[in-house]
Amino acid sequence: MVTRGRALVPRGRTVVGRGRTVVRARAPWRGRLGRGAAWGLAAAVPLVFLGVFFAWPVVTLVARGFVGDDGGLDLSGFAEVFSQPRTWRILGLTLWQAVLGTAFSVLLGVPGAYVLYRCRFPGRRVVRALVTVPFVLPTVVVGVAFRSLLVQGGPLGFLRLDETFAAIVVALVFFNYSVVVRTVGGLWEHLDPRAEQAARALGATPWRAFRTVTLPALTPAIASAASIVFLFCATAFGVVLVLGGIRYGTIETEIWIQTTQFLDLRTAAVLSVVQLVVVAAALMVANRTRAKRERALNLSSSASSAHPLRLWRDGRPTGDLAPAALTAVVVVVLVGLPLGTLVVRSFRVPGGGWGLDNYANLGTTGGRNALSVTVWEAAGNSLRTAALATVLAVVIGGLVALVVSRRPRSRGGRRAISVLDSVFMLPLGVSAVTVGFGFLLTLDRPLGLDVDLRTSGLLVPIAQAVVAIPLVVRTVLPTLRAIDPRLREAAATLGAAPGRVFRTVDGPIAARSLGLAVGFAFAVSLGEFGATSFLARPDSATLPVVIFRLIGRPGAENYGMALAASVVLALLTAAVMLLAERLRGDRPGGEF
Repeated sequence: MVTRGRALVPRGRTVVGRGRTVVRARAPWRGRLGRGAAWGLAAAVPLVFLGVFFAWPVVTLVARGFVGDDGGLDLSGFAEVFSQPRTWRILGLTLWQAVLGTAFSVLLGVPGAYVLYRCRFPGRRVVRALVTVPFVLPTVVVGVAFRSLLVQGGPLGFLRLDETFAAIVVALVFFNYSVVVRTVGGLWEHLDPRAEQAARALGATPWRAFRTVTLPALTPAIASAASIVFLFCATAFGVVLVLGGIRYGTIETEIWIQTTQFLDLRTAAVLSVVQLVVVAAALMVANRTRAKRERALNLSSSASSAHPLRLWRDGRPTGDLAPAALTAVVVVVLVGLPLGTLVVRSFRVPGGGWGLDNYANLGTTGGRNALSVTVWEAAGNSLRTAALATVLAVVIGGLVALVVSRRPRSRGGRRAISVLDSVFMLPLGVSAVTVGFGFLLTLDRPLGLDVDLRTSGLLVPIAQAVVAIPLVVRTVLPTLRAIDPRLREAAATLGAAPGRVFRTVDGPIAARSLGLAVGFAFAVSLGEFGATSFLARPDSATLPVVIFRLIGRPGAENYGMALAASVVLALLTAAVMLLAERLRGDRPGGEF
């Protein structure tokens, strides 16, 4: 029916009007139903994936430790494990190394964030990339790098720190320094400088202006970074295993020892529960501080307020001198020296001279056939499994980020999103050893399917994807949360289906951080060691597994090969991250 001045169009019909413009009216309830189904599917896929390949294996392993001989619930394992002095010593070492690693990372990282994000100077992008390299390095490579630095005959061998608790803490600071720099620097770069300038104009000293104005604004970012660093330090595996061994074991390494050497599932289950409690507490703190940080970012200036770095003015030192000097020492000594020593010592041949013998031996299986495959074959295995794991992690992690980036109007909806965010972050802190061993217990015939995944080549990339998914989420999520929700509402009001809203609004903006997400997923998968050490078959061993086996074999030839293989793995990882950073450019997103 047509009336003067307008046409009454039945829902779902198409009318051709003046100018031959086609207008299609949609039923509102159908649009809401379609969007609800789309979001339900987007949330269901990650939940099913993580339910099958994370929650099920972890719960199965933990449950094995609490089942008595009669098949009933038996909680005596807690009393038995906590009655042993070894348990308390391991728990104390875990918490102490996490506290010290976090404290030193924050104390060194905050000045670094100021220099690298608040100041401008030639080569700043290069230094930023250099301090990022340690975080994406495989933990086995970090352990080998510090052993080459601290071992007898190394540059710092006179300190006698090899196989000490101090060496582990320093290596953890090396590994997590960039987390603090990137997290705090990402906020500091966009803080409006006028508040601090006003305090200075009223007579406040630079230190007092920082302490009373800037530091309170940075506190949410510092707390968020500290909670994440604490999580990484408390669950460190490869670094502790290489540098500390059994003497300075942590909860993570003890789970590995109890499951691989003693097959004591009850003790491993109790320790896994303890680790879950630590992880849950750290994630709770991280989520609360991250929410405060996002509110602070909404109130900050959108433009960078970095100023030229000035060390001297009128013959007197400025406030930039101390943080610049400290950052220079950290970059050269803490970051550059271990990596440089690793590269230099990889050219040291067993006879005491210099040459390419260690690299030439990478085409062999090592002294006394220490390996089942050559290092180059292991590198090929690592690249193939990392590529497949990256695809899985980016798809699943992208869906997770898309779902938890929503901002429902109801309080219940916001709480549900917060819970989902925490649930999807759990693989970041749960022992990869627990996940790997749980795979062996559960995936013989998953969900009744006639396939034994334990003998499948898919098991390793699936485990690596589970580990990489939280980092993909943390990389993509800030970009998606920065999208103005009114853009989506306008597109939906104009009749766009959920898929079209994503293609035209979310997709192009999320692509800004996609390159970095791919880089993080590939780098983490390339260096994953905990779960892979359980699952990789001897004929399909990856580079981290091969490096650890070479370190554990006697002989200078095997150790030299381990150094050379670590350099190869470090170069592969650095190349992947450099490519990801170039794809990202200066676009926002990707902070922790």
